[in-house]
Amino acid sequence: MKTLKFKNGDELFPIGLGTWKSKPGEVKEAVINALEAGYKHIDCAAIYGNEKEIGEAFNEVFSKGDIKREDVWITSKLWNNAHLPQDVEPAMKQTLNDLQLDYLDLYLVHWPVAFKPDVKNPEKPADYLTPQEAPINETWNAMTELKKKGLSKHIGVSNFSKQKLEDLISKTDEIPEMNQVELHPLLQQNDLFEYCSNKGIHLTGYSPLGSGDRSDGMKQENEPNMFEKDAVQKIASKHNASPAQVLINWSAQRGTAVIPKSTNLGRIKENLEAARLQLDKEDLKNLAQLDEHYRYVTGKFFEVPEKGYDNIYDE
Repeated sequence: MKTLKFKNGDELFPIGLGTWKSKPGEVKEAVINALEAGYKHIDCAAIYGNEKEIGEAFNEVFSKGDIKREDVWITSKLWNNAHLPQDVEPAMKQTLNDLQLDYLDLYLVHWPVAFKPDVKNPEKPADYLTPQEAPINETWNAMTELKKKGLSKHIGVSNFSKQKLEDLISKTDEIPEMNQVELHPLLQQNDLFEYCSNKGIHLTGYSPLGSGDRSDGMKQENEPNMFEKDAVQKIASKHNASPAQVLINWSAQRGTAVIPKSTNLGRIKENLEAARLQLDKEDLKNLAQLDEHYRYVTGKFFEVPEKGYDNIYDE
């Protein structure tokens, strides 16, 4: 399976372990199991509330010596309440402390939305900072300083539309190296994929299996189940694989990274084994026809027009 290559020569194995919604008490074992099963890519974020436990897992595994820190790609993300330039480095240092690491491989701006520094989860419009009060280009400039200091080897963004990327790039000197967005056969984002490819920006796909375990408040009525799509089931049967493996392999074979989440050892191994699949042209053609621009994570929860956030994905 092809890796994602960066300008400095670093390579990222596309299939990683996602840790969003992985509960305390479960996530440490999940990360240890994943690393021992052969994962070389772990995706984290401060807001997930589990980085301290993940740090315990890293410390336990790396201290044994069989798996080295430098052989594992570790990503984390800057939360929305640390967008002011003076807050960026302290937030990252807290993440490094929690994860028990000296550096990250990749640090991302989690959302193109800013909260007041003392707000973790906003409850009212007054909890937000407007784009004028916390310009994203100033946040990004502070991110570039982290890279210069060696705190993160690479920097990028998450949940950025083509329009937001264009705006950021026009105002700053360094192009993001990664954009982490929702990606799967029902939301293929071909225009964004093409734009990022042309700019040398890699993509990581989250919720590749539909994120069925997210909170009810984030769900919509009658959500489609990708596992039940005829094309997915037929391709899975054809290759003696699971529907999940087909969906994961679709992302990786396309040339993007993908971070399925699980705390179940069997599924953790099964997801990584998706790398062995070889989808053929007919498979890819059939999966391409599934695109219906369907988002499981709509971003509506951050849309506050009076604060300048009225269309997160510019659709």
